[in-house]
Amino acid sequence: MGGAGITVKPEHTGTRHGAVHDLPLPPTGMDPVTTGHLLGGKVVYRQFSTGNRTGLEPVLMAAFVPARPGQTVMEGGCGAGAGLLCLSNRVPRLTGIGLEHDGATAALAGHNFMLNHRHDLHVRHATLPALPDDPLLSGPGVRRIDHAFANPPWHGQESSASPHTQRDLARRLPTGALGGWVRALAAQLRHHGTLTMALPASLLAACCTAMESAQLGRIRVLPFWPRAGQAARIMLVQGRANSRAGSEMLPGLVLHEADGRFTPAARAILEQGMPLTA
Repeated sequence: MGGAGITVKPEHTGTRHGAVHDLPLPPTGMDPVTTGHLLGGKVVYRQFSTGNRTGLEPVLMAAFVPARPGQTVMEGGCGAGAGLLCLSNRVPRLTGIGLEHDGATAALAGHNFMLNHRHDLHVRHATLPALPDDPLLSGPGVRRIDHAFANPPWHGQESSASPHTQRDLARRLPTGALGGWVRALAAQLRHHGTLTMALPASLLAACCTAMESAQLGRIRVLPFWPRAGQAARIMLVQGRANSRAGSEMLPGLVLHEADGRFTPAARAILEQGMPLTA
């Protein structure tokens, strides 16, 4: 998961009193967690009390993936599983696999899948661009993934390190490593499958170049403006395997009103789980 700096508001992850007491306890030995919800209460979600916290990006990214019922999806750097959980809440009968570099966070993602009874969601401890040997993933001559998505670390190794190991793993990526993520994920895709990336605006050019080098076409860019009239800070970039269609700049979405509240369009996605369509 990337370093967003935009933490999900309490009304989107806040604990629903009276419900969390009925949930199973976290596994023995797991670091302390907080329990809340995503999508207005549709998804139970636990994350570590300290270190990296889930932002808006996995929720927005899941809303943009054009998955259909019964397909297979994968997420690179899945964190505690927010993206896969939100996508599977919107699209029924998905099979999904998440890859996560940090072993403790991978275990927490598996726990979150269990809490939400998402038995077709799986997590593997892996460090992109290396991929684990798993029957859900593509192999020589076989492409099994319909859609892939990722919110990779955004900051270079030259940036200040976080004192929290899990947060540092989620926010810093070696120079040039974005291309390796794109190549690894694109190589998993079926014909005309999609790869969706959540990135800061500063990495737009690098992402488009990497996607074109990985034989992805019809690159679509969807910007998010913090408020009307402000420059976009984050965006979604989506490419389609083996497509020759040209690039598209989509209308985008304003996230906040002038007073800081989410706009109605943003709330429809963050609370109701509506898709991002364009």
